[in-house]
Amino acid sequence: MKAITANRLRDGEVVFLGEGGRWVESFAEAALFQRSEADAVLADAKATAEREQFGVDIYAFEVVEEDGVPVPATMRERIRTAGPTVRLDLGKQAA
Repeated sequence: MKAITANRLRDGEVVFLGEGGRWVESFAEAALFQRSEADAVLADAKATAEREQFGVDIYAFEVVEEDGVPVPATMRERIRTAGPTVRLDLGKQAA
């Protein structure tokens, strides 16, 4: 599975492509795509974001299941979904 992420231009917040093509701040709300469909969805998301001047650094990343829960496959993406690792009282993990 894959998810699609970006940095929102307005405030730099890490966001994820959710259901219906809307951008969400929580990875738990991210839409997951089969690898075969991810490239087409990514191309559409990039075109839309560019047209609307919404976000930058838009890309797809691997998602795996751990104990039945989807999680990012790499440490980089796990950090992006949670927030800074130096202060656990900041970022998404503080919420």
